Amino acid sequence: MMFLLTQAFITFRWLDAIDILLVAILLYQLYYLVKGTVAINIFVGILLIYILWLVVKALGMQLFENILSKFIDVGAIVLIIVFQQEIRRFLLFIGTADFFNKRALGKNLFKLKWEASKSPLDINAVLKAVQNMSETKTGAIIVITTNSELKFYMNTGDTIDAKVSARLIENIFFKNSPLHDGAIIISGNTIKAARCVLPVTENTEFPTHLGMRHRAAVGITENSDAIAIAVSEQTGEISLTKNGELKNNLSIEQLKGLIEKEIK
Repeated sequence: MMFLLTQAFITFRWLDAIDILLVAILLYQLYYLVKGTVAINIFVGILLIYILWLVVKALGMQLFENILSKFIDVGAIVLIIVFQQEIRRFLLFIGTADFFNKRALGKNLFKLKWEASKSPLDINAVLKAVQNMSETKTGAIIVITTNSELKFYMNTGDTIDAKVSARLIENIFFKNSPLHDGAIIISGNTIKAARCVLPVTENTEFPTHLGMRHRAAVGITENSDAIAIAVSEQTGEISLTKNGELKNNLSIEQLKGLIEKEIK
């Protein structure tokens, strides 16, 4: 037994170390892309099944191993179906010119975050802007991140990277502003991007009297752990969405309570 272990250590090559490193990078990138989305639970489940299969195989439990191996054999097809959006996002990430930039390559590969903690959201600034836009019936959609950074969706819009303020939010959604179409994404107390394109819900039971703005608010929260605030352009009605659940006709006090509950 000791001889076999010694042989295993002796035959460990530098190519094996590279192999392990590349697998670790791949797994981290996959985790980074699905973090904060509903797909993270599926990702963890599949990973646990694979680890269980390795343990069962090592213990020589042939019947259980055969059952798990059949599941893993069709796993590739299941992964493609379940993770369509995440695979698309991963390929788009790899295909961007910035990924292969020499200066950014290391950062893109590992994406280790040694950043200072985010400043807390100025809720009052958001509430003031929402109230003013509701009174003037200015359509708006504001996405507030929690755990997931939503970088993929940020990249669909224009970078702002400015401190949250009521005046800035109102200026972005002003009807004659070139940035008023689409959503703004707020992370911490920073407006990261504006004019962002969001996925729309495909729920067949979605209320027909609500438009694309509300569909997008529901869609982004179905695909992430973010919360979304929508202001109707027709009625000035204020809505908040979390986990695909839409709460309509909110007062400013109700909206404040819901936001504080979600970002505490």
